[in-house]
Amino acid sequence: MAHPAPPARSAPPAAGNCAEGQKWAPHIDLRTLSLVGVLAALILIGGLTQPTAFLDTDNVQLILTQASVIGIVTVGMTFVIISGGIDLSVGAIVALASVWATTVATQEYGFTGILFTAVAVGVACGLVNGVLVAYGGIVPFIATLALLASGRGLALQITDGKTQMVTVDGVLKLGERDSYILGIPPLVIVFAAVTVIGWLVLNRTTFGRRSVAVGGNAEAARLAGIDVRRQRLYLYLLSGLCCGIAAFLLIVLSGSGQNTNGNLYELDAIAAAIIGGTLLTGGRGTITGSVLGVLIFTTITNIFALNNLQSDVQQIAKGAIIVAAVLVQRRTSSTPS
Repeated sequence: MAHPAPPARSAPPAAGNCAEGQKWAPHIDLRTLSLVGVLAALILIGGLTQPTAFLDTDNVQLILTQASVIGIVTVGMTFVIISGGIDLSVGAIVALASVWATTVATQEYGFTGILFTAVAVGVACGLVNGVLVAYGGIVPFIATLALLASGRGLALQITDGKTQMVTVDGVLKLGERDSYILGIPPLVIVFAAVTVIGWLVLNRTTFGRRSVAVGGNAEAARLAGIDVRRQRLYLYLLSGLCCGIAAFLLIVLSGSGQNTNGNLYELDAIAAAIIGGTLLTGGRGTITGSVLGVLIFTTITNIFALNNLQSDVQQIAKGAIIVAAVLVQRRTSSTPS
């Protein structure tokens, strides 16, 4: 007597970015809507407390422009954290790239020389981090902390503690109102482009799926045929590239290069990624959430400045938001799917 055939097993879900895949869709929607709600509440508060100043077109452009620099850094940081890593050197990389790109020798090569140098220095620093972490076996926290210290020191040595003013007209004009496109500053357009590209890479490419897989379980990713060390190297290169682009935008914004540029960017970028839903343990995160986190922090800073509130209260508010975001993460992570 023939035995009945066992019931057919449903095929396992295709490998993909569990950050924004089907499994986490309800949670991601809830978090994203929550962040949008927080941002809307902040806009309402700003509109009520300083209706004329806050809602002014110039102020909105200022908020978006200020968010652009740290926002691009945060995109790169999000990829690194999703993979289970961390990058404490992003602020130092921005400072080093900005001062190296604004030396007298570099400015002799004009707009192209400044842009190329800023990006090249960022990528080179990312390469150092990647090699130390991926092939040197050094814990990301220690490796990037070392570059934070050495990068700041080298930036100080290059500038000798002085501000390096930009004299290249092509760079300075990018920050002027005449260069705005349909009322949108060029820096904001670059930020939007990096955000869209980052979202597509994370959610629509094998690179993004491999990054999530490495962060979720590095050993399982290795057994699945992913070169974990090479993937981590690429991720730190990506973070360095974002820092180089951000350094150039900061040069355009300030018209100078300083060794103090990018101060505490590492903390702001990590905080924005966390409240955006990226897990510090890796394996989950979204570019959309991280960008909303950046906009929330930038809006808070703007509201406090317009209302002449002390910076210590602002830091307390940011800290409370971070704690609340982590608690929400723990609650949604423990909820059965």
